[in-house]
Amino acid sequence: MSYINPIKRVYLAIEAWFNLSFGSAWNPLYNLGTLAFFFFWVVLISGLYLFIFFDTSLSGAYASVEYMTHDQWYAAGVMRSLHRYASDAAIVTIMLHMFREFALDRYRGFRWFSWFTGVPTLWMVITLGITGYWLVWDELGLYVAMLSSQLVDALPFMNSAMARNFVGGQLTDRFFTLMAFLHLLGQPLFLVFAIWIHVKRLSFVEITAPIGLSMGSFIALLALSLAAPAVSHGPADMEKVTAVLNLDWFYLAVYPLLDYFTAGQTWMITLGITFFMMIMPWLPPKKTGHAAEVHLDHCNGCEQCADDCPFDAISVQARTDGARYENEVVVHPNLCAACGICVGSCPSSNPFRQKNEQLETGIDMPQFPINDIRERINKAVSELLGDTRIIVIGCDNALDFAGLESSDIKVLSLYCIGMMPPTIVEYALQKGVDGVLITGCRTGDCYYRYGNKWMDQRFDGSRRPILRGRADRDRIKVFRAAETDCKNLRSEVADFRKQLQKLNEAETSNQPGQAHE
Repeated sequence: MSYINPIKRVYLAIEAWFNLSFGSAWNPLYNLGTLAFFFFWVVLISGLYLFIFFDTSLSGAYASVEYMTHDQWYAAGVMRSLHRYASDAAIVTIMLHMFREFALDRYRGFRWFSWFTGVPTLWMVITLGITGYWLVWDELGLYVAMLSSQLVDALPFMNSAMARNFVGGQLTDRFFTLMAFLHLLGQPLFLVFAIWIHVKRLSFVEITAPIGLSMGSFIALLALSLAAPAVSHGPADMEKVTAVLNLDWFYLAVYPLLDYFTAGQTWMITLGITFFMMIMPWLPPKKTGHAAEVHLDHCNGCEQCADDCPFDAISVQARTDGARYENEVVVHPNLCAACGICVGSCPSSNPFRQKNEQLETGIDMPQFPINDIRERINKAVSELLGDTRIIVIGCDNALDFAGLESSDIKVLSLYCIGMMPPTIVEYALQKGVDGVLITGCRTGDCYYRYGNKWMDQRFDGSRRPILRGRADRDRIKVFRAAETDCKNLRSEVADFRKQLQKLNEAETSNQPGQAHE
């Protein structure tokens, strides 16, 4: 068995437990991005409701929040708690999402852009929460405001005037209203733009979590809001030093550093950590394979590869070679993840075409062309021995299944299981293998995002190219597994072998001239 990073091993074990508890469709670790979007919606809706009752003046802010918290606890009070806890939940899901990408090594190579833009996006979320604590204008709000002013004044391009607002009670309603505007409109607009940049290189971006997971999360937030309502500290008093503050460590973790370092040193620490995180994709870099290549002489311009590309690396343009087809596709090498999903999408990848010559397709991977895949199938079929001959097809990013090879089992690993044209399975069965077992990344978690999903849809006939009805489904098995699931995969192979033996015996007994019991 190949070496598995211990962090990755532990994380995969946790995901497996969540799969058992929630199922792959509702596994929260597979839906961290969409859950973050859901929590942002809760924050937005609850924030708009709270704004109806919020007084943006310096003298009325605290009183209006107290009114909502206590006098209208059943409505605005619950909304305030939902606003607070959904904000924390959003930070938790974002940080878990980042840790997951790191643990599974999905932040380097062609994924560098998403990671690089995700780090500053996280800081935008944190600063949005910081101004939210400021607006409550309780003792914690004053603490946040004063230390934020110190940090802002330490910037070289500032004139060191912001902190003066807190000297001698000079803070005005106008300044406080400006902060309310920043929190309610300015920062959210910048955050939306940052999120758009973050997902710009991805296709089929999901922003809606599964309904069951969303409802369960909302019920949990609501229960927490009723059991432990969010409350304020005492009113802000610039003449008083507060002894005890209950910090929200998800948003305010930077501020205790000012007890030990100057504002300038705190900036150096914070920016240093941020810069290090942003350059992590190159420590060390991860090489991406050669981009897909288009062969117009075998392309009919169906655009299926462009529809299937998970990374928006294929575009459609008017035909340039004078062929009778209207369109052609173009691969953008700087966006291509070299996953090969486009090869599985192309109808020309049918191995039954050009039987006695080299198989060529409309779009192909230069390092592992479709003809090589067909030839490896042919070679495997010729080498298989025994009564139940099985070909296992998987991908390079799941578990190491080379150890399954034996006299009656041959394996074929692709860049992604979505690279497999459905007709390859039918081809292997017609060549004489008894069964084809398909593995790869766990269901709901494809290294290249949509390889698993597209394969499933091709098999059930809802996405082109389809697995034709004449393919014997009883001789096809799909069992997806991660690197820590080798034992389970071996068990599935053994069960599949028994299933095939029964099918072979049944077919033999039903042949003319055979004795029947």
